[in-house]
Amino acid sequence: MKKYKIIFLLIIGVTFNACNLDEDPPFLDGTLYQSPQSAKAALDGIYQALANYGPQEQRIFLVNGFSGLFVTGKNGGNNVNNVNNANLFSLKPIQDNDAANAWSGLYQVISRANSSIENVIETENPRTNDEMLFNDVLGQAYFLRAWSYFSLVRLWGEIPLWTELPNSSNLNKAKSSVSDVYNLIISDAQLAASLMNGTVGNGYPKSYAANMLLAKVYMTLATAPADLQDSSLDYWQLAYNEAIQCYGQYELHSDYSELFTVNGDNSSESIFELQISQDATNSQMGRNFTPWKYKLSQHFGWLSVHADVYEYHSSAYPEDPRLDGTYLHTYTRADNGGTVTVYPTNTTRNSFRNAHPYFFKFTEKDKTHSNQFGSQNVIVYRYAELLLMLAEISNELQNGEQLGYVTEVLARVGLTPRSSYSLGQSSFRHAIMDEYRFELLGEGEDAHNNRRRGFNYFLTNTILRHNNNAMFDSNVDFLLNTNEDQVMKLPIPLSEINTNGEIND
Repeated sequence: MKKYKIIFLLIIGVTFNACNLDEDPPFLDGTLYQSPQSAKAALDGIYQALANYGPQEQRIFLVNGFSGLFVTGKNGGNNVNNVNNANLFSLKPIQDNDAANAWSGLYQVISRANSSIENVIETENPRTNDEMLFNDVLGQAYFLRAWSYFSLVRLWGEIPLWTELPNSSNLNKAKSSVSDVYNLIISDAQLAASLMNGTVGNGYPKSYAANMLLAKVYMTLATAPADLQDSSLDYWQLAYNEAIQCYGQYELHSDYSELFTVNGDNSSESIFELQISQDATNSQMGRNFTPWKYKLSQHFGWLSVHADVYEYHSSAYPEDPRLDGTYLHTYTRADNGGTVTVYPTNTTRNSFRNAHPYFFKFTEKDKTHSNQFGSQNVIVYRYAELLLMLAEISNELQNGEQLGYVTEVLARVGLTPRSSYSLGQSSFRHAIMDEYRFELLGEGEDAHNNRRRGFNYFLTNTILRHNNNAMFDSNVDFLLNTNEDQVMKLPIPLSEINTNGEIND
């Protein structure tokens, strides 16, 4: 499955290597969108922007750090007081470079999508392959704009809403209300679902990815404050209507752990996946998230998981194969053959370095690898998450389907649903929120899922669960902030405040 991926991103590397920010050519050149080939190349340029360092590596670091589930040794060394642990990771976010670069990177994706949306002409009843391709390119642009705004609004709340190309008279933009942002996301995702048709080829998401995005939005609104809701709408039913369209269109990959290797690229489970090639892109996921000395060189080991998060998972499912696919706690060094052990293999927890298991999913699995860049794809949406969404939605609707979807996910790893799934709606609700964490830890949704049911749910089921756990040791663990005004949203980046005259905070 790698061959088309390399071609896919080599095209953008050649065509758009000179592109930097929104207003730079060639994205503002309307002639770019007149031929199917160049329109598709422009689409590749949007995906290339999403695979860049800011919206990818730094975004993943940002959302995982803000989830309340991780620790890091980045910036300041292996201790509880380094700048990230003292701020973002302990839920006291400041205006830092990771947030600023993730913000600007997502807005670059939006800007490139805006260019395609403005210039690609939709055909109402497409009959030729070219007409189908133009529609698909347009649908992909709407999808990526919706996905990017959904990422931004969940982290920052009120944000500037760009739907047009910049010019000399509109370089600044005030923040829009959260309701307005969600209205645009819904509209864009609906258009994407109607236009995406598979003509652009392999490696690109199909219309089902837009259905899944819509389901996520409706689930978010179902538990949002009343001022974000339309009281005439049944958001859980709307979420079900979108999610069920994806059901049966994909299959769970047989090997959970293989999903996070190059052998799992573009599996039957993948709904939305970023295509990465060492030869054609500059992905540093493997460098940044590979533990110390696990491979020959280029390893920063940015993320470890709170020891109590591991314990909570392992106590729920002691024989869960997902444990080995998610956490790493003993391995042989690639340079000298020595053994590295951290918690839980090393139970002493006598230093920060050995007190927490490493996060394993984004690790470069080839121990001989010494390149700065890697080739492992990044799965954004996968079918297992869709099944868990259907389980949660069905539980809220009480339609009798909920247990079946959970059973499908757990059967892949040889498990059966815990008894808590059979103790009523409230118990099922707590169990399914835990299941997202067990199945999807670190893949980009934890920060949102932990907060989606409001501050009190986040406080009880993430913050206090960590702060009050029996193994807490202030030498190697840090307390998570309990101030609602700080833990729910990130501050607008200082770079945006300083350059956008319409934003004051």
